[in-house]
Amino acid sequence: GEGKLMLMLHGFPEFWYSWRHQIAEFAQDYHVVAIDMRGYNDSDKPESLFAYKISELIADVKGVINGLDYEDCILVAHDWGGAIAWNFAYEHPEMVEKLIVMNLPHPAKFIAGLKTWEQLQKSWYIFFFQIPFLPELIFQANNYQAIASTFIDMAIDKSAFSAEDLSAYKEAAAKPGALNAMINYYRANFNISPDNNEAKEYGVLNIPTLMIWGEEDTALGKELTYGTEEYVKDLKLKYIPNCSHWVQQEQPELVNQYMREFV
Repeated sequence: GEGKLMLMLHGFPEFWYSWRHQIAEFAQDYHVVAIDMRGYNDSDKPESLFAYKISELIADVKGVINGLDYEDCILVAHDWGGAIAWNFAYEHPEMVEKLIVMNLPHPAKFIAGLKTWEQLQKSWYIFFFQIPFLPELIFQANNYQAIASTFIDMAIDKSAFSAEDLSAYKEAAAKPGALNAMINYYRANFNISPDNNEAKEYGVLNIPTLMIWGEEDTALGKELTYGTEEYVKDLKLKYIPNCSHWVQQEQPELVNQYMREFV
C-alpha cells in the first residue's frame, strides 16, 4: 500500500506471516511493512549472542524506518515484537506516531510479574531456553513438531491455524541458523539480573497506545496488563475473551476492527 508507514513486528516462533490477516486490510490505507525480525526466516542470522541484545533489536527497527525513507511510523507488535516496540518507543518516541502492542505487557509490568510465583510458573520456558543446544534439538525433533504444537496447543480456536500455516512456520524455523537465533533472543536478554532493569527506569510514555490482549494467554497472565496506565499517558486497552496468546491470528476480524478504530 501507500501512505504512512505501518510497521509490524512479529514474535516467537513466528515470522512476517503472523500478520497475514492484517497486511491486506491495512495496505488499503497505509504502507504496510511486516518484517522478518533479526535471525528469523529470511533475515540475517548473526552467530554472536550479543547480536540479539535488545539494544541491537531496537537499532534494527530504527534502521528499517530510516531505510524505507520514513521519519516515523505506526508501530504494531506482538509478543517479542512487543517487547522491542515498547523499548523502541521509549528510546525513539519521535519515531512512533502511534503504538499498538498485542499480548506483551509494558516492560515494567513484566519485570514486576517475573517476581511473582504465578508468572514464574507460566514463564518456565524462559529458563529452559537458557540451556545450550537442548531447546533447538527439541524443536527440530519429529519434523519440527514442537513448532506446530506451540500454536495448536495454546490456541483456543484450533481452526485458526491451517496445515499450510503450520507448515509455513516449520519451514521458517528450519532455515539454517534460524532456531538458534530465535532462542538467542531469550539467552541474550534474560541472563541478567532483573535488578538491572528496575521498573522505576520507565517513565510515562506520551504516545497514543493501544493494547490488545487475548485473555486466555497461557504464557502471560492478564494481570500483567493491570496498572499499565501508570506508564502510558494515552492508553486504550481491549481484552478479547476466549482467545489465546496468538490474538491477531485467532481473532483477526476483531483485532483489525480495534486497530482501525484506533488509527
